[in-house]
Amino acid sequence: MALMLLSLVTTACGQAKQTGNKTESDSNMEKKILTVFFSMKGETYMAGGRIENLEKGNTNVCAEFIQKSVGGDLFEIETTKTYSKDHFKMIEEAKVEMQSGEKAQPKKWLDNLESYDVIFVGYPIWWGTYPPIINTFLEHYNLTGKTIIPFSTSEGSGLLNTVAELREVCKGATVTEALAIRGSQARQSEKKVSEWAKKMITNL
Repeated sequence: MALMLLSLVTTACGQAKQTGNKTESDSNMEKKILTVFFSMKGETYMAGGRIENLEKGNTNVCAEFIQKSVGGDLFEIETTKTYSKDHFKMIEEAKVEMQSGEKAQPKKWLDNLESYDVIFVGYPIWWGTYPPIINTFLEHYNLTGKTIIPFSTSEGSGLLNTVAELREVCKGATVTEALAIRGSQARQSEKKVSEWAKKMITNL
């Protein structure tokens, strides 16, 4: 009888461990995650002044690493504007666009951001900041209460002032510190990007 009671107590304790309160880490990993990004493929400036023709943009590559590591949904922001395939012509077009205050428009919108708790936002650096399409996209939604985690790619610019700029745009949201990846190293950065993304989710 004593052995039977001991067995029942042990079983009950085991069940309590399995069905008891979830840890903070478990709770964080259940947050609904979205990774959105804007990325240019085609001719891209790389280290050493060389130009490479990329089938997939550097920011796109990093966005896929993030989704692979923390799950959630992936959404590419695409513009209605078609930029030149020539890299140097494209950056001049981007410069004119940014100086004119033109409101770049996306080809499509996400139907709803309400269900997401955490949004990774990825972008290249153009002329000292992120492309205008990022503002257009984010300003379209109510981001109150959400956590925005930025990441960028560039060939040496780093993040510059983009985190502060996003905090101005993402009213009501918490914008965290960000990750900058050198574009020419994007395809070799999976470990770095994945570990960072997991750490950001765990620390929420």
